[in-house]
Amino acid sequence: MSLWSRIVNVFRGDRLSREIDEELQSHIDEAIAQGRDPVEVRRAFGSALRLREESRDVRLVAWLESLRADAVFGWRQLKKNKVTSAAAILSLALGIGACTGAFRLIDALLLRPLPVAEPERLHILLRQQTGPDGKLRTNDSYEYPVFSRMRAAVRQQADLTALSYSNRTDVTYGSDQDQEKAYVQYVSGWMFDSFGLRPALGRLLTESDDVKPGAHPYAVLSHDYWAQRFGQDPKVLGRTFRVGDSLYEIVGVGPERFTGIEPGTATDIFIPTMMNAGVVHSDWSWLRVLARLKPGVSVDAVGERLRATFQALQEEQARAHPGMPSELIERFFHQKLLLKPAASGVSDVQNDYRRPLAALGGLVALVLLIACANVTNLRTAQAAARTRELALRVSIGAGRRRLVQLVLIEGAWLGLIAAAAGGLFAWWSAPMVVRMINPPDNPLRLSLPADWRVLGFGVALTFGVTLLFGLAPALRASAIQPVSALKGGEDPHSRRRLMHALVALQTAFCFSVLFVAALFVGTTARLSHQPTGFSAARILTVETIARPAQSPVYWDQAAEHLRTLPGVEKVALAEFPLLSGNGVNGIVSANGGAPLPVLDYFLNVSPGWTDIMRIPLLDGRDFRPDDIFPDVAIVNQAFAKQYFNGQDPVGKSFEKVSPEGSRLRLQIVGLAADARYRDLREPITPTAYVPLRSRGADHAMAPIDSATFIVRTRSANPLAMASTLRREVSRARPEFRVSNILTQAQINGSHTVRERLLARLALFFAAVALLLAAVGLYGVLNYSVLQRRREIGIRMALGAPAADIARHVTTGVFVMVLGGALAGLALGMVAVRYIESLFYQVKPTDLAMLAIPSIIILAAAALAALPATIRAVTLDPVTVLRSE
Repeated sequence: MSLWSRIVNVFRGDRLSREIDEELQSHIDEAIAQGRDPVEVRRAFGSALRLREESRDVRLVAWLESLRADAVFGWRQLKKNKVTSAAAILSLALGIGACTGAFRLIDALLLRPLPVAEPERLHILLRQQTGPDGKLRTNDSYEYPVFSRMRAAVRQQADLTALSYSNRTDVTYGSDQDQEKAYVQYVSGWMFDSFGLRPALGRLLTESDDVKPGAHPYAVLSHDYWAQRFGQDPKVLGRTFRVGDSLYEIVGVGPERFTGIEPGTATDIFIPTMMNAGVVHSDWSWLRVLARLKPGVSVDAVGERLRATFQALQEEQARAHPGMPSELIERFFHQKLLLKPAASGVSDVQNDYRRPLAALGGLVALVLLIACANVTNLRTAQAAARTRELALRVSIGAGRRRLVQLVLIEGAWLGLIAAAAGGLFAWWSAPMVVRMINPPDNPLRLSLPADWRVLGFGVALTFGVTLLFGLAPALRASAIQPVSALKGGEDPHSRRRLMHALVALQTAFCFSVLFVAALFVGTTARLSHQPTGFSAARILTVETIARPAQSPVYWDQAAEHLRTLPGVEKVALAEFPLLSGNGVNGIVSANGGAPLPVLDYFLNVSPGWTDIMRIPLLDGRDFRPDDIFPDVAIVNQAFAKQYFNGQDPVGKSFEKVSPEGSRLRLQIVGLAADARYRDLREPITPTAYVPLRSRGADHAMAPIDSATFIVRTRSANPLAMASTLRREVSRARPEFRVSNILTQAQINGSHTVRERLLARLALFFAAVALLLAAVGLYGVLNYSVLQRRREIGIRMALGAPAADIARHVTTGVFVMVLGGALAGLALGMVAVRYIESLFYQVKPTDLAMLAIPSIIILAAAALAALPATIRAVTLDPVTVLRSE
């Protein structure tokens, strides 16, 4: 009989048995037909059951048949114990689903290789320097002249490619009314060829497109943008659009899967770097540098050559900046160049969420381990009721291997069903997390394919989890002693010791999750309530561009027009909103002294800006309409403390020193209270507010190409005015176009997106971990009461009070809970060391951070112990002892 027929017979058991019975009966009938005695014939054939089993073993694959039989029996066991099975499946589904969802995020953002040829040969060039706080900082921004020199130095060893940061930019198709947002990136013309990419339509950029500044206004669309914006229309070739003052022609569409090198940001439009004004500026850091090593070239060889070139460039730049203090020169121009692998791309989103995702992965792993311990406890308690069944199996000839197989297959059913439910949870949860980290003005665009990588991880995880929670019950089942078990003499204490140890393990993991969650929640609370120094209530920021740049007079006229609108209380102008992430810094000299080795912030604002932002003027006056930069300035308290020893600075002056050594003298006309400038985590820095109007090189009023209208509305919901303001800005002056509208509250909230995400997820997983640990504790106590009913009955019959019974039942488990909590605290302290940078103004040694998880664990343990304790103290000793 062929192997395939034997495999098929495994799944047609009843039919095979009938065929065997019919064949046996035909042989008996044939012998009887030949005249033999029927009784003698049946005696000669022997046991029909034995013959059937022997025949079945020949006609099918025995080991596969045993698997099938155990799978059927395991499924019946699951249906028989519906409540226990449902609890186990739910526990595992949450753990497996959370782990798979976390893997989808980590893989998409940090692990998945770029869809380019040989991505393992890509490396990112980083520059490491000492920050103002004395700590090492790493960034990846370079100036184009520096890039050009380094590219020439290693041309024989590696291909260097320049790529700007992919920014959400105003793009205009057709008339000015067709303006929209798209992610635009300036890239070296040879990038597509270096990456081994081919066009889906038209052609890609080439090296000849990236030779002369401003000479080749060509653009390539990403395939995704082409499909979403143009519906894959082939007539897109030759169309034009405008970015700023430049008109670009679309010459091609990129390959289908390539959306740039920044995971978390999908680039829509690629433009040659020579179309960026920064290519001729040696002091503009606006691009990243990728090195693609040539075959056979080592990273060390390229790194040495680049470091030597970079060091020489740094020395040249230091000599070209005599106006900078020596300490700043030491800090900025004595940097170390590093090469790091970039097979999975490089982006700010990766840098921001690398540690948070690692923390998230750790939390979900702990939740999964809690779930495994919980299921192990449930199955151990369940196995106690099946001791006699397993002993009988051994007695009638079942081998140890068969018992292990039986228990493992029952666990596999749990794992498979839980994996299916967990897969649905992961499919839903990963996109939900992405939506939670989407700022309104810079949405995260992350591809989350459910491909073979995710499937392989899920299968491996399910297999590992099944072994983890199924192996201990299987080994205990294989070690059963039939004689002892059938007499009821198996030691119940050994099983309780295992279950108590698992309770301690669950408690340790649960305490760690609660401890980290408390730190994340504390961080979010501290950061969200961090004083900003200004009021964000009812403020709308209207970012506006002017094409061409317009005189400050026209900007003032537009502001005056907006003030007349119903619902508008006050209007002012600023170069950009506070806490927008933008910043302009400079070097300051006061009292005729040498410049200090610090960088101070500057912000151009109009009269009335401090009043709208509710930043108190402590002394002096606000700007007047005729004030011009660089004549006057308003400084904050930190500035006065830094340069005037905290004395009143009004009436005094300071000089803004350029790196080349030139100086601009400004007189201080006002002292403002401190306010956050760029980031909530940064300390208050010395800041000078200067007039929006500025004098150009020819002493005429300099035109302004972009500014932000700061509007305080009368309504508590400032966004209700957004559409009106967008329309009225263009009506006030046709050259004005609104680029973006956000409330100041939204801008402030964007600084806590990561922290709020971590706090919410940590709270969710803490709740899941607590629920699983409580269920596990309840199961252990309930099992303990059932196993010790006779002992408890005897104690009660001898006069033991209810308090003693309750203490006797719960003491052992609560000792395990206490030990687990201490172990969890130690585990949490170790874990916190690796994610300490994610916390803000909270420490793991804070009393509140230690008290919160401790109180929650004890409360949950008390609640979980309550039903079992009530059951123990309400036992009727007469009934118990009579039944025993």
